[in-house]
Amino acid sequence: MPSSNDKTADRRQFLVNGARVAGALGLVGGVGYLAGNAQGREELVWQLDPDKCIACGNCATKCVLDISAVKCVNCFHACGYCNGCTGYFEKVEGGTSQGASTSAENQLCPTGAIERKFIEKRSTSLYFEYTIIEPLCIGCGKCVEGCAKMNGSMYLQVMHNRCLNCNECSIAVACPTQAFRRIPASTPNMMKKIGIHALKAIDKLPPEIYELPEEEEA
Repeated sequence: MPSSNDKTADRRQFLVNGARVAGALGLVGGVGYLAGNAQGREELVWQLDPDKCIACGNCATKCVLDISAVKCVNCFHACGYCNGCTGYFEKVEGGTSQGASTSAENQLCPTGAIERKFIEKRSTSLYFEYTIIEPLCIGCGKCVEGCAKMNGSMYLQVMHNRCLNCNECSIAVACPTQAFRRIPASTPNMMKKIGIHALKAIDKLPPEIYELPEEEEA
């Protein structure tokens, strides 16, 4: 694998626009600041704590919408850009997807919602970017479960341009780990700790990311 300095140089295209991760989330334009309620308090929205999520599949089936408001996102700065991404490929014989064909039968995502783009070749290693095509994602979490075997850069989030913000979220009720929570509309997104640490290290953490108070982290 390349050194950390090499990886930083290789990923320069992802930092040109400031916080590429925020763009990948696809959430900023969909929510902004919501109006306060009658008491003047800030509106709260539903969001999924990715560090509690176990990719159980309920997000795809329990939402009141026909197609879930929960989608997968990929924190590019935490991604390994692996040739044999376990979030993209079905597990193949021998436990690795290295060199597998990208045909539909080898893809883990049932709807083909992950775009695989070649980035570069260094020595004998190939590197690829994996981008979630949001309209195709159904929130099943299969890629999240697979990615957790490696870097864990893929995770699920509620998309506020789709979410109805129900008083009682049906997915939250069904969530086996109680990963859903109400958070301020001004910071409507939650990122995995691995991503937060990576972006804080380069001072690129988007302002709309909600961070759990220390007493709630466990």
